Amino acid sequence: MRAARLHEIGGKFSIDEMPIPEPREHDVLVKVEACGLIPNLRNVVTHFPTWYPFLPLPALPAIFGLDAAGTVAAVGSAVKSFKPGDRVYANPGLSCGECRYCRQGEPTRCEDYTFSGYFGFGKGSQALFEQYPYAGYAEYMTAPATNLVRLPDSIGAAHATRFGYLGTAYSAIRKSALRPGQSTLILGATGTLGVGATLLALAFGAARVVVVARDAALLARLAAFDPKRVLPLRLDGQGIAARVRELVPGGVDAMLDTLGAKAPAELSVDAMQGVARGGRIVQIGGVAGPIPIDPHPFMCAQWQYIGSLWFTPSEGDEMARLIDAGLVDLGVLESRAYPLEQLNEALEAVENQANGFTNFHILHR
Repeated sequence: MRAARLHEIGGKFSIDEMPIPEPREHDVLVKVEACGLIPNLRNVVTHFPTWYPFLPLPALPAIFGLDAAGTVAAVGSAVKSFKPGDRVYANPGLSCGECRYCRQGEPTRCEDYTFSGYFGFGKGSQALFEQYPYAGYAEYMTAPATNLVRLPDSIGAAHATRFGYLGTAYSAIRKSALRPGQSTLILGATGTLGVGATLLALAFGAARVVVVARDAALLARLAAFDPKRVLPLRLDGQGIAARVRELVPGGVDAMLDTLGAKAPAELSVDAMQGVARGGRIVQIGGVAGPIPIDPHPFMCAQWQYIGSLWFTPSEGDEMARLIDAGLVDLGVLESRAYPLEQLNEALEAVENQANGFTNFHILHR
């Protein structure tokens, strides 16, 4: 099979010929049809060893690529729930499987949590990279059967490559305890995370979704999802919170902070003041920190500040059913496909041309 591998930090990916792997007892072999292109991947393979030495990368040469979707090609001897021919999304989140969090069904809290084909979070990540060295920029990959999300016919492989961002937003909305008829604020709403969060907030039944970003044209596209329920608010140097409270008197019930690492923390602090008493603020973007927090408003207004990482395969199943039911229209995403041989060019395009509506992905032949 062909696989794009990185041989040195800061280098380009090369297309290498490798043997097709064999699935272990509890694993599956997936014939990859498409894999997502993460806008942050260039930073990961160039700067992470310096910026974030506590976030380990796989030993090089390595295959990268998360958010892979395709068809089950073979299953391990102990796998009963999947069979060859099943269409699946492979959740790249790997964990030790033995700690208290893994045992209680919360693998994202595992100290060894690791993104196959990306980076890890703990000392045990390297061992997990060694167990699962294949990822979405290869024509075949292995994955634990428990990580698979079954894809209905209504969800194509290209749309499934967006599941990482969608699932991250989905899990965050669940943690925000947003109920039908309530309101939410999405900070950084025109980015890749924000567009998915807007679509899902509407599917969750939010009566008001305040979308905050800089680009007026992209905000207008978000408002077109549902002009009555989606309320655009442009970042233009004015304060955020007061204008949020004008749109939603009393403040919003929940806030999702999807701002990325280049955004100033002051935006997050300002937006928090637009949250209603007892509201929840969920961080999923990794805004440039640290974020200064005055404990007294949190205590007196009973706010909650929550961090949320990725999503579980179970949440992926729920989200797939929501999309299949027609409550989330992924047709608003613009497909931008590249063959594996153009991975390096595609990564440059993602950095320079990406917005939340563009779905960059690698499409295997």
